[in-house]
Amino acid sequence: MTRKRRTRQHVIEDLSYNHVEKFVLYCHWSAEPQRRDYGIDMTIHTYSDTGEIENGWVFVQLKATDHIAFSQSGTEVLFHLDRSDLEYWLYEPYPVILVRYDARGEVGYWLDVKSYFSARSGFDLAKIGKTVSVRIPAKNVVNQSAIREFGRLKDRVVRQFWG
Repeated sequence: MTRKRRTRQHVIEDLSYNHVEKFVLYCHWSAEPQRRDYGIDMTIHTYSDTGEIENGWVFVQLKATDHIAFSQSGTEVLFHLDRSDLEYWLYEPYPVILVRYDARGEVGYWLDVKSYFSARSGFDLAKIGKTVSVRIPAKNVVNQSAIREFGRLKDRVVRQFWG
């Protein structure tokens, strides 16, 4: 009899979730896993200093690996995104944060997807193939400060909707 197995990939995916959730909890916020993965793995809910829930969300897509790729200079994490994910993320009103988790180094590197692509002059979603390469600044390490920045990104969107 052969049973289903928990693979290394399953383990590091759970570790990546745990890594980000830990810093969310340090901020006294909450993280909810997505039951079905259609390009979003986690939703972050923010709360005021008095513990009241705030409007809006931060969405997180986790990509875990044992073999992280850096640029030659070591200042950027290299990664390929699927066009289908990117199409969804770019039209999502709330922030979508990509986290590339290095399981061996126990560190996550983050990218604000919409800001990244809006800053790329000449980027045209209609002209890319099935994947697109991104360069995540290696200084963008997931920590409590980064999680707070995600909340500020969400707050900007909320202000656009409701002033």
